[in-house]
This record gives sequence, structure tokens and C-alpha cells, in this order.
Amino acid sequence: MRMFWRWLILVSCASLVRSESPALNDQAPLGLSRTSDHGALRRYAILRPRPNDMNVEDIVRIIEAANAHVWRVGPSHLDVYFEDLDKQVDIPFPEVGVVPLSRIEDLHLQTRGGNLSSLANSTYHSIYHPLYEIEDFMQEMASTYPDLVELINLGHSSEGREMLALRISKGDSQFSKSDGLSMSKKVGFVITGAQHAREWIATSTALYLAHALVADATENFTLQPWLDHFDFYVIPVPNPDGYVYTWESDRLWYKNRQIVGPAERCVGIDMNRNWGYKWKAKSRLPSVADDMPERESYDRKEADPCSPWYPGHRPFEAPEVNNIANFITALPSLRAFVDLRSYGQMLSTPYSFSCKKIAKDAEDQLEAALGAANAIQQVHGTEYTTGRLCHQLYKASGNVVDYMYAKAGIKFSYSVHLRDTGTYGFSLPAQWIRPVGEETASMVRFLAGFISGRNK
Repeated sequence: MRMFWRWLILVSCASLVRSESPALNDQAPLGLSRTSDHGALRRYAILRPRPNDMNVEDIVRIIEAANAHVWRVGPSHLDVYFEDLDKQVDIPFPEVGVVPLSRIEDLHLQTRGGNLSSLANSTYHSIYHPLYEIEDFMQEMASTYPDLVELINLGHSSEGREMLALRISKGDSQFSKSDGLSMSKKVGFVITGAQHAREWIATSTALYLAHALVADATENFTLQPWLDHFDFYVIPVPNPDGYVYTWESDRLWYKNRQIVGPAERCVGIDMNRNWGYKWKAKSRLPSVADDMPERESYDRKEADPCSPWYPGHRPFEAPEVNNIANFITALPSLRAFVDLRSYGQMLSTPYSFSCKKIAKDAEDQLEAALGAANAIQQVHGTEYTTGRLCHQLYKASGNVVDYMYAKAGIKFSYSVHLRDTGTYGFSLPAQWIRPVGEETASMVRFLAGFISGRNK
């Protein structure tokens, strides 16, 4: 029984949905088609040792051949989405749970506005928002709180959309509109939303945190007092093209929407494999340990642009990644970086590229992570696991957390996989946006206190 519960809370998120498109303009939607009325999410336990000497890669190929979709893979389980509620797949792993899902359209409500003068009373954080409403929110933040908020243009996406960030600060610095940046003697704290387009809760949580940073100091979950000690930089939508695509075409799209070659039949780069630290050109299924055996033929396989984890031809090839890296490089005294993701309820430290290499600041990073996980649990009882990203998820090169720690020099760099652990997965209902925002604000509060030495 103890092992069962350990399995239940071990969350190792991977987005392993393959795109099998016959042509560039007819690329197949990933995960859930627009015509699906319902479906089921089935969990399979990964047995060790594996039967018939099969590895997870073999199992994933069987699942793909059955037109099912792997939503998540980890050392202990696979989560597989079936558009047909009654469909099964013949694999040598036992099924340990099934959850019926309603239509994607039922998992979010009609969009509407919200009052930004109050965090607690605003309806904005009760629903998901398309990109144009998020941009309106950011503009309204800057106009409503001109002494605290500055809107910064980071550059343009591969399809030409503006990439926007919020600088939220007060006190000892003067805004410098000419160069787009404002300098301060305080230390910096960076928060990013969903690099992977379908992880809507990550973007919504970034918006909630931005709102919490300007909320009145008397409100619950406000973060405004920490503006006396930190300059915050919030990038709610690092992948605007992909995010728009999840609203207009394919709710479960993963990558950006970059054309990667004149003759390629698929589009898009996995932004979280395109950062310039330990980047690798190989396109491969995730592994959960450095010593996991690999088939020689698979190891030599060229990167597949139709793979959801396609890393691109070179690091920083994705303009979105390059824009954010250039922005980060220009910011002074950065001490904290939080990359919001979904799903899994994990708070992870570097590294992602190796399960053997340990960061020199690992002890401090883990101490802060344990306290932050406890702060999350104190709000609504949500349990987060902590540990190094490679161990909690899988080994992957070119990860943003590795880059921010090893190259940008941000000591407290974290990947935070938000709710849930697989009941709804990437389609978390909108009713959970505010609770997730509240507990994540508690996490940020603890990390800020730990880093500044102001926790009691």
C-alpha cells in the first residue's frame, strides 16, 4: 500500500504526443481532435523489470500505432489519452486507473473581463483567456498601476506576434522608457508562463502572480510587500504563436509554430529543448536515468521535426527562446527564476540534462524547494514533490532551468509543474485557476523570504 501511494504522488510529466502529418498545412492535431465529444485518460503502471525485455520506447510506439496519445511518461507510469471512451490498447503493463473526460470545450468557460483593482474580488482569474485578452490585461496592469508596472516588448515570435513582459517594481529606481528596461539595486525574480502551448494553467498562474504583486497589502495572497526587496519580471506567454494555435486549431499543441525548413512537412520547435546549455541535436524519447540503455539504431536517428520534443537545428533557433535569453542577459542581479509548467505537482531543481551531475548550490536549492513545497501545502493541502528535474521527470538537454542556472547565473532556478497529477492533465478545469494561483503565490512568498533572508 505504501508503494501504491508513493506511485500515486510520483509525477513525471512528459509530453509524448506524436504528430503524424501528411503535409505542412494539414498537420494532425496532437492529442484531442476538435470533433471529439468525450474521451478517457488511462494510467498504466510501468513494471520493473519490464516484461519481454521491452522498454518504454517500444510501448509508446505500440500506443501510437493504436491511434492513442501518450500524455505523460515517468519511471512509474504512463498516462494515455483515448478519444474513444471504450478503446483499449494491448500492452504488457497493467491498467491501474481510468478517468472519463468531457469535451475540451466544457473545460473552460466563455471569456469575460475582470476588475483589476482587487485580487480577491476580480473575476478575471476564474476563467482561461485567449491571447488578445491577456495582452489587454497586461496593458491594463500598466495603466492602472503606472508607478509599479512597466510593459516591455521582448521582440517578435516566429509568426510576428509581439512578446510582452511585465516589470513590476517600486521604490528606488526610475523607469527608463528609452531602452525598454529599468535598472534597480534590488535583486531580480523572473517568472515565466507556458513555454509548451497547451499548458494553459501555467499562463493563467503567471497572470495571477502578476496581479498579486500589485494587490493591496491588506489582501490575502498579495505579494506587493516583496516589491521592497525584489524587481519582478513576469512573462505570461513565452510561446504566443503556439498559445493562439491551442485556442484556434488544436487545444493540445505543444511546440512553437516555427517553419523549420522549406521541405519539412511539420512545424515547430520544443522551446524547452532549444536553450543554449547542453543542447543536443538528437531527437529522442525521454529517459529517466543516465544509464538507461539505448538502441544503437535509435541513438543515430536524426532529429524528427514532427516530434513534439524536436530541439531544432541549433540552440536559440526559436526566436522566442532567443528573445527571452537576450532579455534575461540585460537584467541586473537576478537571484530567482521560476518556470511554470503543467502537470505533475513538482518543484524541481537543476539539472535536466543529466541525472548524475549535481549543481554546486544543490543543498540551498533543495532547502528552499522543501520550504516552498510546504508553503504550497499550507494553502489548500496540495502536495508537491521536490528533487532534481532529471530525477523527477526525465533526462532532457537544452532545458531552460539548466540554462538559467548554469549560464545566466541565477542561483535559485526552478521548474514548477502545477496541478494536477493526471485527473485532468493539461485540461485542468477553470475552477482551479484561482486555487492554483493562491498556492503558487504562497510558494513565491516563501522563496522570496528565503532568498532575502527575511523568513522567520
